[in-house]
Amino acid sequence: MQQAMKDLAKIDGDREESADEARRRRERERALIRLCQDGDIEAFELLVRRYEKKVYWIAFNLVGDVEDARDLAQEAFLRVFKAIGRFKLQYNFYTWLYRIVVNLAIDHLRKKGKQQKVSLEECQVDPPLGEDAAPERDLRNTELAAQIQAVLGSLPAKYKTVIVLRDIHEMSCAEISKIIHCTNATTRWRLHKAREMFKERWARRGAACA
Repeated sequence: MQQAMKDLAKIDGDREESADEARRRRERERALIRLCQDGDIEAFELLVRRYEKKVYWIAFNLVGDVEDARDLAQEAFLRVFKAIGRFKLQYNFYTWLYRIVVNLAIDHLRKKGKQQKVSLEECQVDPPLGEDAAPERDLRNTELAAQIQAVLGSLPAKYKTVIVLRDIHEMSCAEISKIIHCTNATTRWRLHKAREMFKERWARRGAACA
């Protein structure tokens, strides 16, 4: 199960950055946000391009539908655009952005009244993000990725959110706790529970296919 989740985590293709690289990235991002707050549209477009792939995949892993994920990503950036003037630079921008898309995804699932059931056909669709997403296509089009997404789709939203952010998008529990407005302890407990649920359902799925 852990290896399967690691395989799915490769969809981003991001390498781990050094502390110096992270510091420089944050400095460049703050400068970009200041320009956005001054009304620079091109700066906002750069900010969108920096995060659009990540935001889309978070939405997709939570709702399990290409069109819905695209709509949620667009709505998330629209909300950021409207509120960025009030964003305080001492906070992490990505935490704020990911909280917005996670809340939108959870609201979407609640409105549907049931967890998304993802078929192999629904998963085997090219990402709607242009050529920049090309490295992810091969993985997303595999049966393994579709099976993982189907099992994720069967989990309750509060558990699915934590396991998606931690085991696929590789955020720390401290970061996730800020995004979902829970204590670190609660986040870790939900992650433990989510992994147990995923492992059980993954094994059950494997037995059914055997």
